[in-house]
Amino acid sequence: MEFSKSYLGKLRRIVGTRLILIPGARIVVHDRLGRVLLELRSDFRRWGVPGGHQEIGDSSAETAIREVFEETGLRIKRPQVFGIASDPRHETVTFPNGDRTQSVAVLFHARKPRGRPKFNPRETLELGWFALDELPAGLMPNSARTLKAFRRFRATGTFQMI
Repeated sequence: MEFSKSYLGKLRRIVGTRLILIPGARIVVHDRLGRVLLELRSDFRRWGVPGGHQEIGDSSAETAIREVFEETGLRIKRPQVFGIASDPRHETVTFPNGDRTQSVAVLFHARKPRGRPKFNPRETLELGWFALDELPAGLMPNSARTLKAFRRFRATGTFQMI
């Protein structure tokens, strides 16, 4: 969805760059080999897991499905929740344009994405599959925390609150 037409884009026209609380979703997409899909974000020029803010009328799961498609061109089904990220020390971000957000993100994972990877270079510069023990340098801090929580979830089956 074009940013200016999104809920967040409309809200930004009213509040400017002030800190706002945003619900959203972050998704660890993994393949049969256990590799995770990361995107090189165009705004920060750092690697991260797909994710984004919730739109009015969307559930968290619908947000996850939409964000994966918008950012990667891949389709996922039945994303599974493994945690919630809400610690303001780690979920408060200042974007290069000065916008500030504090996120509450539902953390999902999804297997076996369908389709061919494609992306909009205004959002994503590159996509790559990475083993969890061979992640690229320059990860977004909240994505690094999400991937650590996913590793713990896979090892323990315990819901993660980060």
